[in-house]
Amino acid sequence: MDGTTVSRRAFAKLVTAAGAGALGAGTAAAPATAAVDTWTTTGTTVSALSAFDDTMKSFMQARHIDAGQLAVTYQGRLVLARGYGNNSPMLIQPTSLFRVASLSKSLTAAALVRLAQDGKLSLGDPITKFLDLTPPAGQSADPRLAKVTLWRLLQHTGGWDRDLTAFDPVFKDRIIANALGVPMELTHADVIRFMSGQPLMHEPGSTVSYSNYGYLLAGRIVEKVSGLPYETYVKQKLLAPLGITRMGLGWTVSRHAGEVGYRSQYTGPTVLDNSGTVVDAPYGTFSMRIHDANGGWLASAVDLVRWATAFDTGSPVLNSTSTGRVFAVPNPTGVNADGWYYGLGWAVRPVTGGTGRNTWHTGSFAGTYSILVRTYQGMSWAAVFNQRDDESGLSYAPIDSALWTASRAVSTWPTHNLWSKYFA
Repeated sequence: MDGTTVSRRAFAKLVTAAGAGALGAGTAAAPATAAVDTWTTTGTTVSALSAFDDTMKSFMQARHIDAGQLAVTYQGRLVLARGYGNNSPMLIQPTSLFRVASLSKSLTAAALVRLAQDGKLSLGDPITKFLDLTPPAGQSADPRLAKVTLWRLLQHTGGWDRDLTAFDPVFKDRIIANALGVPMELTHADVIRFMSGQPLMHEPGSTVSYSNYGYLLAGRIVEKVSGLPYETYVKQKLLAPLGITRMGLGWTVSRHAGEVGYRSQYTGPTVLDNSGTVVDAPYGTFSMRIHDANGGWLASAVDLVRWATAFDTGSPVLNSTSTGRVFAVPNPTGVNADGWYYGLGWAVRPVTGGTGRNTWHTGSFAGTYSILVRTYQGMSWAAVFNQRDDESGLSYAPIDSALWTASRAVSTWPTHNLWSKYFA
């Protein structure tokens, strides 16, 4: 990939990075005393799909995860929708809401693609056509910003590189506030003004480097072009046509009705004000307001697999030209040595000689781990959890391969369809 090669194993690090940095800033908190084990399930039990239930139970219990969900579709039908509680203080329903972190990027990318579909913009437009990128006084903007097109923004080829700089601005609230002389909680405008004075690390279009900041900018372009708040546009143009009504942007401290609580071993200073108060990592060591377009959405697993249908043939949201754009190969960067590439809000792996594709994304915050997969065989699944770290020290990335294994254990797929149970 033009000097950038990332293996499938390393992909988890790449696309879960909406949460990278929040843990490192914190300190370990004492683990809670475990209660007597109580395992609860909600939703319809489907014996033919028991491998999925077994997988979720073993995964959650090994990591002491108290809340999880799974939804599975097959040939366009919703065949499994489950909530799982492992010593959970609340009953986890199939419709309970979870933060989904970087899975939000698929919505933001689709919003710009939909605006292009409606003739409101071109994906070849430079971001400077829509955004004021004036740097702080005494600093100069990188002239290469004019070469950052919407394509490049969404394909992570804009030229920013947090790995080279060890600086992801959506997690550096205090540094930005001090540099600008503004109070926390930061606004999007604060982050943009600060970053407009920072040089790009690469020529735009030359190198893939995962950029949460790029998607923060994409959300602002959605607002500028549509004339609507980012959340309102996504709900009206992308979610409503699919009957999705539960999804919304999460809050940093307060919870929506039906939203789970989040757990982490870690604590850190709040970024919601300048007090320095130490808080549990999921509740103030990062700002959900800042992360809206790159990682701010709440959803249930059934909402996520419903959202995945927006990219199917016949979608009421995106036409075939638009879906082709979403899954197009980055140009000139191309496909990396491991065979996959980042499209517009999705990772893409061509399969079966290029006639099919698997697409996926993961998400990670302190207090969140999520995954959404669309397969070329007509299956999809989404799993969400209310933590990403625990005293076991086990990785959460293996849920990917574990769910693939569960799918292969199904000998006969059920013929029922549960969509009507969860969507009007």
